[in-house]
Amino acid sequence: MSTLIILAQFSCKKSLDLTPVDKINDAIFYKTPNDFMLGVNGFYSYERTFNDVIFDSYGSYNSVHYDGRADILAGKNNFSEGANGNVATDANWNTNYTRIYNINYLLGKAAAYKGAASDIAVYVAEAKFFRAYIYFDLLQTYGGVPIISHILNTNSPELYGPRNTRDQVANFIISDLNSAIPNLPASIPVNSANYGRISQGAAQAFLGRVALYEGTWQKFRNNIGRADSLLAISKNASLAVIQSNNYSLFKPAALGDSAQKYLFILEDQKSNPASITKAANNEYILANRYSSTLRQINVNVTHTTNSADLTRQFANLYLCQDGLPIEKSPLFHGYGTPTSEFDNRDNRMRYNMKVNGKYYYTGNGNYRVDWNDDATDRASAGGPFYVYSGSTLTAYRNQKWETERQCPDYQEGEDYPVIRYAEVLLNYAEATFELNGSISDADLNLSINPVRLRVNTDTHMPPLTNAFVIANGLDMRTEIRRERTIELYYEGFRIDDLKRWNNAVAVLDQPLLGVQYKNTTYQTLWPAGASLPQDGNGVIIADATRNFSDKNYLLPIPTSQIQLNPQLKQNPGF
Repeated sequence: MSTLIILAQFSCKKSLDLTPVDKINDAIFYKTPNDFMLGVNGFYSYERTFNDVIFDSYGSYNSVHYDGRADILAGKNNFSEGANGNVATDANWNTNYTRIYNINYLLGKAAAYKGAASDIAVYVAEAKFFRAYIYFDLLQTYGGVPIISHILNTNSPELYGPRNTRDQVANFIISDLNSAIPNLPASIPVNSANYGRISQGAAQAFLGRVALYEGTWQKFRNNIGRADSLLAISKNASLAVIQSNNYSLFKPAALGDSAQKYLFILEDQKSNPASITKAANNEYILANRYSSTLRQINVNVTHTTNSADLTRQFANLYLCQDGLPIEKSPLFHGYGTPTSEFDNRDNRMRYNMKVNGKYYYTGNGNYRVDWNDDATDRASAGGPFYVYSGSTLTAYRNQKWETERQCPDYQEGEDYPVIRYAEVLLNYAEATFELNGSISDADLNLSINPVRLRVNTDTHMPPLTNAFVIANGLDMRTEIRRERTIELYYEGFRIDDLKRWNNAVAVLDQPLLGVQYKNTTYQTLWPAGASLPQDGNGVIIADATRNFSDKNYLLPIPTSQIQLNPQLKQNPGF
């Protein structure tokens, strides 16, 4: 960890953190390329990780990107209820600006470096990537924010200036990424000592993410000219990653249709039936790296995600094996039993969600023994799992992120996918469609269909084509968004997607629902479920207190910051 990281103290006199330069470090540090490498190393702790995506928003992590703030994970939270109000201070704001200070400090030292600029060019590029990364988080959370591109002094006009516009912030992010890309390595092999560092592919993929987010934000707020320029950037950046041929979806033949399931719990210990290790994973373009021996995750990933309740809204998204949604497909077997709705569905449904009566393994206490799913394994599992057992809001239960190996609590070592190739394919498809109003079958085969068919080869699910959409009365935008939601669920995308599509109010104002209870075998199998609230159709209501409104698309600027600098101005509605 770099000695660069200095704990900034919040100034009671200025609107942004101003940390005095450490004179001792000035004298001894940033003299050699190795110093800059060590300095940048500290920025890798800024990457998103499990803390940001698996904990509820009432927990100590309070992640603004938690899927439970949207509609696919159940649980009360003040954000989707529209109950979040003004705050004096905001740890997310303070932390992000402290990180920007640290990055700007290194970039300032790089500008004054006496050696050849080429010797430290890659570290400057990494620093600019991370500055873009942090500013994107600020943009998603608050909209326009102050752009600080250098170390400030007490007379710097930025201290008392207005917030930059969201256009200016987005342009700044894009500029940093475009500046970084040429000086980064094209790719970094999984088995390389530098795996996990920023590559051109990572920066291009992130550029695709940023430009898609802001492009659709603008499009669905009727700023079409601005939107088109950003969507073109997203499409081209994503295509560059695809055409590099440096990445591929994880789908070892030995894992068959369970490949995607094991991707998320891949460790170098035996963590899947085929003993495949992380070296076979070429899908993670940028990974926050962990190891059960060298760097444990140190949060209880398996048991936290094991208790996560999914919603009926999410379950109903999964297509049937004929490629049709449940309301159109004759293959859908209805809700009569806890397993009937899983019949003839996209394989991702039974690997993302738990099926009633099946055997599951959750690390410490209930783990795989011989990995054959035979009597020995099942005895270790402690019997079949019942989705309505224990505490549940919906009786739809998650299995994503749950290790199956014998693993003590808090000691998982799977990597966290900061950016993975499946997202790039989905970004390309959406950017192409939103830019053109259409997408060719060739582009669908380049993007959506590899994701969709990765684990559905045994079901013979048809590819998504324009002819299929027309023949079945489907909507291409809906199908593109369906694939994105299913593929990226529980990875911290859903609430941000709803906000950029400008349909969060319509979606989040709906009650969160659970299983169909009335006129199903749940009435016999789960008598306790009768006491839960139900709608007029006998569907369990997990949360009916949601009241998301337009103001909730952004979080409020901390009032202490506005008191220090009234020109910052508050976000609308707060």
